[in-house]
Amino acid sequence: MVDEDRKRPHAIFFPYPLQGHVIPAVHFATKLASAGFTITFVNTHFVHHQISKSGADGRGGDDIFTASRKAGLDIRYETISDGFPLGFDRSLNHDQFWEGALHVLPAHVEEFVERKVSSKEKVSVLIADTFFVWPSTVAKKYNLLYVSFWTEPALVLTIYYHLHLLRSHGHFGSQDNRTDTIDYIPGVRAVEPTDLMSYLQPSCKDTSSICHRIIDKAFDDVKRADFIIINTVRELEEETISALHQTQPTYAIGPIFPTGFIDSPVATSMWPESNCTQWLDSKPPGSVLYVSFGSYAHASKPAIHEIARGLLQSGVNFIWVVRPDIVSSDDPDPLPVGFEQKAREEGRGLVVVWCSQNKVLSHCAVGGFLTHCGWNSILESIWCGVPLLCFPLYTDQFTNRKLTVDDWKVGINLCDGDWVIRGEEVSKKIDRLMRGETAEDLRVKIKKVKKVLEDAWAAGGSSETGFRQFVEDIEVKINQKSK
Repeated sequence: MVDEDRKRPHAIFFPYPLQGHVIPAVHFATKLASAGFTITFVNTHFVHHQISKSGADGRGGDDIFTASRKAGLDIRYETISDGFPLGFDRSLNHDQFWEGALHVLPAHVEEFVERKVSSKEKVSVLIADTFFVWPSTVAKKYNLLYVSFWTEPALVLTIYYHLHLLRSHGHFGSQDNRTDTIDYIPGVRAVEPTDLMSYLQPSCKDTSSICHRIIDKAFDDVKRADFIIINTVRELEEETISALHQTQPTYAIGPIFPTGFIDSPVATSMWPESNCTQWLDSKPPGSVLYVSFGSYAHASKPAIHEIARGLLQSGVNFIWVVRPDIVSSDDPDPLPVGFEQKAREEGRGLVVVWCSQNKVLSHCAVGGFLTHCGWNSILESIWCGVPLLCFPLYTDQFTNRKLTVDDWKVGINLCDGDWVIRGEEVSKKIDRLMRGETAEDLRVKIKKVKKVLEDAWAAGGSSETGFRQFVEDIEVKINQKSK
């Protein structure tokens, strides 16, 4: 705990309003509070409403950090409007919602920060997700240090960071984008255009979308941050992190998990969780394939149907997380007719709306993970030693796939070449992931990468050292500003 004679730095923390961003933000806030920070954590009304509505094992309610404060941590919790009513369908009205995030949310943020800074609470730091477009402006106006919190791998950050190079070399932003290897980004030996994030791939011709405008503004803004925090491990992305650090103070402090990994005292789930433990207990070790495409990504209905066909053909046991909006929130029944009943009758398939992913991946019955390649999912699967079958859907997931399959070799691709889903191919890839020589090789490799993650947070490990260095550096800078 903090030395009581030392002044606590007070940081306002704004996570991005998506579950995959809120989860690591909550755990990073907890680590900072454990290191002696006072944290004011700010969710949007909608995110808080969804967490409370989910039940989250009774941990929701008005304040998700109640248990953390009882444990002695100084974390306050508040909510602000994102500019839309609670009943507004943010998934179905994607573009309208993100236009609001670009133009309306910043005013609510600034009003909140002004109120906090004007109060008796001495706020000195603003921590905000890197995808926000406003942090440097707000931080400068209220004389706060700005910490940019990046929830994805360093490779993705540095590609966005050097978007100007992609434009000047003709790999992005033209009607005839180059398709040859990209080898000029600092800290990146080589990356193929098809491994870029979906918004930057050669097939992307329209760069005027709301997502492109947010990317342009956010990755201009991050260059004015005092510090950058990345949820990755230095040993996995050494060159990339070193190159970034030469430009701005950058700290790799991943993987950012709750203490104990499985159970968090803070509710973060925006969906009601099914308890899968009893079902998993009935299955042999390593026999279950876990299938989940995260909390936000969407898949096409034909793809869902082919995956369902492949699952049944494969003969493996499986748990499949199928959100009601996995295809679209106006198509809440995306599975083939009779699929769920057949899986249940055969006793080898369980379909749920949501579950505790960490609990499922930690269970000895789980031997593989068919994933959209969200960064949280990849880190969690590696931590549990569960090899991955990769089916990226959008944004950073294509680049995450490259790290997982091509660089670390702890997963295989669901589709090769044309990325067209076929049930027969799904069945064959599941077989490769779960049985035989390839499966054994993947398990050996993932154990090695898992050890890298474990060692990073051991005493003297790279992430533990990076975190301590960040805390020291920010306290020095706070003292310098106060003189």
